[in-house]
Amino acid sequence: MFKNARSLFVSAVAILSLAACASADLAPSQPAAKAPTTKDVASPASPRQNAPLIGASALTPAPTSAVGTASDPDATVRVGLLVPLSGPAQPTGQGILNAAQVALFEMGDEHLVLQVYDTQGTPDGAVSAVTKAVAQGVQLILGPVFAGEIKAITPQAQAAGINVVAFSTDPGVAGNNVFVLSFLVEAQVREMVAYARSKGLSRFAVLAPDTIYGQTVADTVRTLVPAGGGEVKQVVYYDPNGHNLEDVVRRLADYDKRRTALTQERNSLSSSQDEASQLALKRLEQLETLGDVDFDAIFIPEQGARLTQAATLLPFFDIDTSRVQLLGTMLWATRGLGREPALVGGLYPAPAPETSRDFANRYRQSFGAAPGPLANHGYDAVALAAVLTRTGRADPFRATALSDVSGFSGVDGIFRFRANGLSERSFAIMQITRDGTEVVRAAPTAFEDVGF
Repeated sequence: MFKNARSLFVSAVAILSLAACASADLAPSQPAAKAPTTKDVASPASPRQNAPLIGASALTPAPTSAVGTASDPDATVRVGLLVPLSGPAQPTGQGILNAAQVALFEMGDEHLVLQVYDTQGTPDGAVSAVTKAVAQGVQLILGPVFAGEIKAITPQAQAAGINVVAFSTDPGVAGNNVFVLSFLVEAQVREMVAYARSKGLSRFAVLAPDTIYGQTVADTVRTLVPAGGGEVKQVVYYDPNGHNLEDVVRRLADYDKRRTALTQERNSLSSSQDEASQLALKRLEQLETLGDVDFDAIFIPEQGARLTQAATLLPFFDIDTSRVQLLGTMLWATRGLGREPALVGGLYPAPAPETSRDFANRYRQSFGAAPGPLANHGYDAVALAAVLTRTGRADPFRATALSDVSGFSGVDGIFRFRANGLSERSFAIMQITRDGTEVVRAAPTAFEDVGF
């Protein structure tokens, strides 16, 4: 068993570097076409030169003797991948499957077999898929993607004694043998609060859309900031379509009160003719309001044009973004944000950029396109299964193995599962610049360096 994150995947950095070199020698191909309902992916086939894929009718339930044990280390270990390979979410599922094949090629051996099942992106499709997977002898389930699918398969997986490593961002699906691999909102906010507090920021506000995501960020801030010795000064919501955003930011800035205070001060100084009063009055001519806002950091869990709109309104209502630190979530990981001056200097969490970039390059070499948003989870999940398979244990995917406190290292940095099924991750802290982004704090490479 690997005892620390840096040694997982037999030192992930070294292995991934070697794997990248191996991948570079193979001829490119396009992403796979729509897959049959169930596949049996032999390992360690190249993602560009896959072994023949066997349809569902050719698969039969695996006998008990096929399960790898300490006394029979050469037996087959079957892992099921449940993803949408038809329906509206098919591109997401195909991206996960593509990445899973890269991991199988780079990390798997001849004993690990990946069996792929189409969930169609629906609860009913997921139930059908898990029924086949259980009947066909899988020992671990990777996926599904959506919370409704995960909730639908949990009872059957639990009854069969099979653990599930799922890809949803909904923490409510964790537990009852389900481990959530995704980037949870709580973990992102925790990282940003801790970093902001380490820089002396203590008074927080939240400007959020009135959505489940926005409310989750706000609720998490309300919990974590006081626990870390800070104060939550304001939480304000705007309509997701943005029609009332200007009014909400005006209220957040306490603009009218501060504007009135400036007018009153000007009037008071104007009635005095002494030199000091006249100099003070002249200084006030440069101001729009009097007094500061009551926060020194603000979370804005938004993206795209709405994020830019919100940021533009901050200085418009005299919130000085050179004195108030803007904080985001992984929604900010898009190009071009530095074109809005108010966002320059803003901070947000991100996976370790170097390893993420290396994975994206290897994926692109294999499939001729950039990986989708969840493809990284497909790689890490299969690589995790490959590493645990090598332990030779009769129960390589037991809960205590999945929740090893030392954690694991994947293409997005280190991660580990808690006993309750939620995941913990390390993040790099990124800062927006006029030309792009820069790393202001590298992602920790071991959990002893993470403040969980």
